[in-house]
Amino acid sequence: MQTFSKRVSMTVVKRLPKYYQYLTDLQDQHIEKISSKELAAMMGLTASQIRQDLNSFGAYGQQGYGYKVKELKEAIRKILGLDLQYNCIIIGSGNLGHAIVNYERFKEEGIHFKAMFDVDPDQIGKKVGNVTVYHMDDLDAFVAHHKIDICILSVPQKVGQETTDRVVELGIKAILNFVPLDLTVPDDVVVESVNITDSLFTLTYLINEEDDDE
Repeated sequence: MQTFSKRVSMTVVKRLPKYYQYLTDLQDQHIEKISSKELAAMMGLTASQIRQDLNSFGAYGQQGYGYKVKELKEAIRKILGLDLQYNCIIIGSGNLGHAIVNYERFKEEGIHFKAMFDVDPDQIGKKVGNVTVYHMDDLDAFVAHHKIDICILSVPQKVGQETTDRVVELGIKAILNFVPLDLTVPDDVVVESVNITDSLFTLTYLINEEDDDE
C-alpha cells in the first residue's frame, strides 16, 4: 500500500494509468527518453502539469534531459501497485464479464481471475478461458478458501446493493462496479464505478451539442 495516497489528489491518481499506458507505448517504440513538453503534447496536458503530477510521487526527471521512459514507467508501475499480484472474482457472467476475463493485458499486469459467479443455470459449470463459472451459492465457500483482492460487479441493478453487501461481509475490500448504482460501502472498502450508460448518454449529448453549434 502506497503511503502517499492520502496526500495526492484523486485527480492526479486517476491520470497515472494514462501515464503508464503512454510510457508503455513509448517503450514499445524503443524510445528511451522524453521531455515533459513532448509527453504533455501527446497526452493533451501542459508540461508544468506533467512535472507537478510526477513530483507528487518523487523526483523522476532531469532538467535539460527529461524522463527516462523505462525508469519512469517502472516507477509508475510500482506506484500503481502493478508489481504485485491480485486475485479477482467476477459476479455476473454475461458478455461484459466474458470480455474482461478474455482481456490478456490484465494477466500481464498481475491481475488474475480466479472465478466467475452467476445464478443462471445455463452458465454454471462453463468455462470462460480458464475461469470456471460457479453458482452464487458457492461464493462464500470459495472466498473462504481463496484470497480475493478485487471483486468485479456486473449484475442487474435491482441486486447491486445486496450483492455488494454480501461481498463486503466476505472481507473483500475493493470493488470495480459496472452496475448503474451508487453503492453504499464501509469506509475501509474502495469502489471504482464505471457507468457505461452515463458515458454513452454523454456522447449523445455532445454529438447533438455540436450539431446545434453548426
